[in-house]
Amino acid sequence: MMAEMIPPLHLLLLLFLTFHFSSSIEYAASEIIFEERFDDGWESRWVKSDWKRSEGKAGSFKHTAGKWAGAPDDKGIQTYPDARHFAITAKIPEFSNKNRTLVVQYSIKFEQDIECGGGYIKLLSGYVNQKKFGGDTPYSLMFGPDICGTQTKKLHVILSYQGQNYPIKKDLQCETDKLTHVYTFVLRPDASYSVLVDNRERESGSMYTDWDILPPRKIKDIHAKKPKDWDDREYIDDPNDVKPEGHDSIPAEIPDPKAKEPDSWDEDEDGIWKPPKIPNPKYKGPWKPKRIKNPNYKGKWKIPWIDNPEFEDDPDLYVLKPLKYVGIEVWQVKAGSVFDNILICDDPEYAKQVVEDTWAKNKEAEKEAFEEAEKVRRAKEDEEARQAREEGEQRRKERGHDRRYQDRERYKKKYQRHDRYLDDYHDEL
Repeated sequence: MMAEMIPPLHLLLLLFLTFHFSSSIEYAASEIIFEERFDDGWESRWVKSDWKRSEGKAGSFKHTAGKWAGAPDDKGIQTYPDARHFAITAKIPEFSNKNRTLVVQYSIKFEQDIECGGGYIKLLSGYVNQKKFGGDTPYSLMFGPDICGTQTKKLHVILSYQGQNYPIKKDLQCETDKLTHVYTFVLRPDASYSVLVDNRERESGSMYTDWDILPPRKIKDIHAKKPKDWDDREYIDDPNDVKPEGHDSIPAEIPDPKAKEPDSWDEDEDGIWKPPKIPNPKYKGPWKPKRIKNPNYKGKWKIPWIDNPEFEDDPDLYVLKPLKYVGIEVWQVKAGSVFDNILICDDPEYAKQVVEDTWAKNKEAEKEAFEEAEKVRRAKEDEEARQAREEGEQRRKERGHDRRYQDRERYKKKYQRHDRYLDDYHDEL
């Protein structure tokens, strides 16, 4: 009986091959184009540009997790020193997003009070001289935060189409605290997109509507006019409502029935006494018929939309030129931003899992480390302020002592001159 329950060997082999083949298909269905965790040896994959170096304005990158980190061994690259241009690139396997989803993701921590500076990355197409990579180097995608003062807190999504750069029309805001945040951009073959921050969708839409790349599919018909028989009155007077008889004869005011002629009233001098008027409680105001729903109401008339004769569809609107490099190119007044966990792939679910395995796993520990660092910083500032107050008070006391000493010396000299004058006066006498 037990022997009958054991599957034949060829069935076991078939089951194994089926499972293995289906797993291979699932793995092959998604592709990781580039993934950089900035572990040891990262410098062999990245090329620092000489852009702005001759002018003394080129910055560099430190391999560090930063001052506060949820996982101190999970390092990224941090900009330094202040007031510099930072430019660095890595070559990636050539990738075309035609008929494929493009996912671009990375994390950044603005550890410094950035004041004014970028924190975005770029995807580049065609040949790039990596040693000369800079602000003028053409790119296919620019994505990420840009902060300057209190006004600019923008999340850039700029796409290149036929050699021209087009920024997203929506006003996307980036995070501005000093903790790590993950930015994800997903572009699909139907030209739809999503922007995620910390694995939560912040924005979504279509390239057709949210970038001014192509003329709009539909436009308002400027020649359209409201039809003469269009009834846009939602409510009308009830034609069956009749004014009550005698409504107009009801006075608005009546003599106050409770008023009494004052005892001091003299008709010869004051005239005939009349009671004051009060509002008539029976008066209902001017008569108006009841309002009812208009049975012929067609709604508010709107200018109709028509096909735009200037619109010409491009089914490859979403297709970027084949991607070959990923780069960081930013200017920062105050340096200290940590870039990490750069990912380029075609699977949004894999990207989400990376966020869970990195940022989500460490965010609470990072927050605690940051709060502890803030306590230390505030305590240090309080101590420095206390010392400054004490030193200031000591200087004021010393200045007061010096002034009193100077006053005594001044008065002493004054009286000495007075004594000499008296002596001379007595000698003359």
